[in-house]
Amino acid sequence: MKIYLFIFLFLFISESKSIETKIIHKIQKEIITNIDIKNELKFLLILNNNLKELDKEKLLNISNLSIVNETIKKIEILKNFKEMKINDDYLTFLLSNMYSKLNLKSLDEFNVYLINYDLTLEQIKKKEIIEALWNKLIIKKYSSLITIDEEQIKKEISKKKFQSKNYKLSEILFEIKSKEDVEKKYNTIIESIVDLGFENSASIYSFSKSSKIGGDIGWVCESSLNSRIKKKINTLEIGDISRPIILPNGVLILKVVDIKILQSNINLDDEYKKAVDYERNRQLNQYSKIYFNKNKKNLNFDG
Repeated sequence: MKIYLFIFLFLFISESKSIETKIIHKIQKEIITNIDIKNELKFLLILNNNLKELDKEKLLNISNLSIVNETIKKIEILKNFKEMKINDDYLTFLLSNMYSKLNLKSLDEFNVYLINYDLTLEQIKKKEIIEALWNKLIIKKYSSLITIDEEQIKKEISKKKFQSKNYKLSEILFEIKSKEDVEKKYNTIIESIVDLGFENSASIYSFSKSSKIGGDIGWVCESSLNSRIKKKINTLEIGDISRPIILPNGVLILKVVDIKILQSNINLDDEYKKAVDYERNRQLNQYSKIYFNKNKKNLNFDG
């Protein structure tokens, strides 16, 4: 498949408007064309402009994998929902989140920004709807299995009443076939980070949804982190990268982008809610990957 796709590399990086449409994949009744892969690259570039630093073959592989994964999610969504639609207010919220991260102030500015990448707002809306419905599906199927030690979280937060350590983190979450592969894969990723940077390496190696934005997960209060993760990063300084952290859904690498210490009193209720949300999302991401792999394995995939 890699060789076949490489033939079409020049098609999706070309600026020509007269590119012939070629079918690259057939997944069930869904098709993916070279134009779809080209548009996926444009979408990924608006989220992580650092991707421009990668060579053409890496860009192709990232774009191809991203649109394939999205199509697999779409197929499963259509089995579980009557229509590809979400609440308008929620869609507006998602779009606002996206353009705010790009330092844009309004939907109008976002529209102009998209024109520079030859994308439309409607294309972005479709992508946000797919991701939102996939998340809704995972919550529907697995929320009853989420277990959170609320008392332990409250205990940890209470210790931070007068001083709160916050980390700005980026992540790479990767898969392994056996525990023996951890160190080998970790070293490969570290070499990539040295060569290409953390953000681009996240786009290449991470299966977390944050991979589309270079692995960025933003600011996290220390009390929100589980003990295993906290132990791995509490001695790290700004710019440091953690050793591999083995989790049920894969192996995690964290980069400490920034650290800040808040000396004033914190709102314990707010911090508790943030910590619970963080742990719930972590577990849901774990089930999301399991469910995704299960469905991918059962699909008729051509190409």
